[in-house]
Amino acid sequence: MEKKHPESWMMSHGYNPKWSEGSVKTPIFQTSTFVFNTAAEGKRFFALAYGKDTMHEGEQLGLIYSRLNNPNLQILEERLALWEGADEAATFVSGMSAIATTMLAYLRPGDILVCSHPTYGGTHHFIHQVLIDFGIQWESFGPNDSLDELYDRLHTENKLSRVKMVFTETPANPTNHLFDLKAIQEFRNKVEATSGNKVLYAVDNTYMGPIWQKPMEWGADVVCYSATKYLSGHSDLIAGVTVGKKEHIGAIKTLRTFLGNMIAPYTAWLLTRSIETLKIRMDQQTKNAVDVVEFLLNHPKVEQVFFPGLPTNSPQQIAIYKEQCKAPGAMIGFTVRGGEEEAFQVLDNCKLIKLAVSLGSNESLAQHPFSMTHADVPDEDKVGMGITEGMIRLSVGIENSEDIIADLAQALS
Repeated sequence: MEKKHPESWMMSHGYNPKWSEGSVKTPIFQTSTFVFNTAAEGKRFFALAYGKDTMHEGEQLGLIYSRLNNPNLQILEERLALWEGADEAATFVSGMSAIATTMLAYLRPGDILVCSHPTYGGTHHFIHQVLIDFGIQWESFGPNDSLDELYDRLHTENKLSRVKMVFTETPANPTNHLFDLKAIQEFRNKVEATSGNKVLYAVDNTYMGPIWQKPMEWGADVVCYSATKYLSGHSDLIAGVTVGKKEHIGAIKTLRTFLGNMIAPYTAWLLTRSIETLKIRMDQQTKNAVDVVEFLLNHPKVEQVFFPGLPTNSPQQIAIYKEQCKAPGAMIGFTVRGGEEEAFQVLDNCKLIKLAVSLGSNESLAQHPFSMTHADVPDEDKVGMGITEGMIRLSVGIENSEDIIADLAQALS
């Protein structure tokens, strides 16, 4: 049966109740190791796990050890792949672990990573402070920069042959700037054609996905998520995931095995629970966000609102939104008149909305990007990216939108 609507299969895909005494829900396989039926079977499983042999048609890797595989991981990963129409998924202990492992699987000393900016503060730190110690350099582009000019500069400086990955986060955290995924794919293809090298195209889709935007439809090879956010929704776990084509996920899973940063069985079980209600939650959150944005746009103490799809956005941003986004999402950036003191006052005055980092949860969360999630980014770079001291990042939850608006109204008063 065709799995046209992923939400319909989140309760059953990859699991048969007959495997577990008829349990309608997947049990927790809280074990470190698994028993082989025969020594020959164990030998075969390890040959496949370490790439010493290839699988026969219809053959699957048997259970060995929970650092390599576990039923909770496998069921979760199969369901997560459905959302993107991907071949496979690899789950991790955090979103940063997913991004870092993906990058380290494909980048080597001397390589160049081409990345968009702004990005999540942790991603920015990893690219600018960690990868550089491995001899991996970066070149970045902003939402208004020309990719043709970037290509020409890299060509002139004889750097194209060193470009091995293109990474973008869209919408950008926390400004909500959109990046044209199709244009970035064309840039990647052009670099490949000139250099003769394979260039991995990776997208962080945490802000939008997997309901409101599907980067693989626009040429992405792999898509990364902080599963802590919308995929979980309950603020009770830390996890990450990379989904994509089989040939790309294979290398990422191999590195994951030896880094030992796969998700734990219990966390996988919790996340499997959460994605059953993913679409319901995200649909409600974006409806609430639209209501909240309308309120903020008309409030005298709000200087600017950053939200995809607004008619006041630039023509370029509106065109990208119409092309690749199915909804505006539920992340709002807005600046209050004044600066840090005024922004802090609003945050401190919130009652229903929680003053906390993270996003995508059932409860609404607000924080101050300049001094919190993006504290590590140099101040001058933050201002250049549009991250000011008066900016507040609001993640809209599933509460009644009237109550969220009432809380903001009293906090802004």
